[in-house]
Amino acid sequence: MDTRTPASGNSPWLPFESRRRARDEKREAVLRTAVQLFLEQGYHRATLNEVADRLNITKPALYNYFRSKEDILFECWVMGQERVEDQIAEIESANENGLATLRMLVRAYAATMASDFGASLVRFNVADLSEANQKTTLAGKRRIDRTFRNAIKQGITDGSIKPCDVKLTAFAILGALNWIGHWYKPGGELSPDQIADDFAIRLTADIASRPQRRRPPKKAVKPTGKK
Repeated sequence: MDTRTPASGNSPWLPFESRRRARDEKREAVLRTAVQLFLEQGYHRATLNEVADRLNITKPALYNYFRSKEDILFECWVMGQERVEDQIAEIESANENGLATLRMLVRAYAATMASDFGASLVRFNVADLSEANQKTTLAGKRRIDRTFRNAIKQGITDGSIKPCDVKLTAFAILGALNWIGHWYKPGGELSPDQIADDFAIRLTADIASRPQRRRPPKKAVKPTGKK
């Protein structure tokens, strides 16, 4: 048995961290390619052969990273959900008032909906996932809904948002935001950031409390001197 140790720098094996990073990068490349194909053709029409062809690899090579097509679909959702939850954590740590928090949430979520992984949150059918994955995705949707409701409640409490039906308001805002994932096409007149900035104001303008203008004091009536 050859017990020689390869000289430093000449080893055919990458260090563990480098191997893991390379694997993660290849795994993400599969997801980026798959989510584009699923969005273009629909989940059921797209095939793993087409994913492999776009990556210039063999279909069996895909199974080094994912167990099944459904596994890829779920991981596409995970990528979008993680981005949203990371943004939520950052926004909530800012400790702004309810209206400011809601507008930041709208801005971040709108921009995410204009990305492929963001669109996967609303374009794909939860019924195509396993029961366990369905529960995970539905729980994620509830967390997003709860976050928007909490911001609205906070705004009503601190006076930055007018009293309103919290549930319906959250539904209306999220409904408009989710639709971005259906109609947005890259290369349009507006960038994702421009759409996000517009929606942040447009979707909250009617519920934002406006400070009341102080009325100027009435002028004192000067006596005329007449009895």
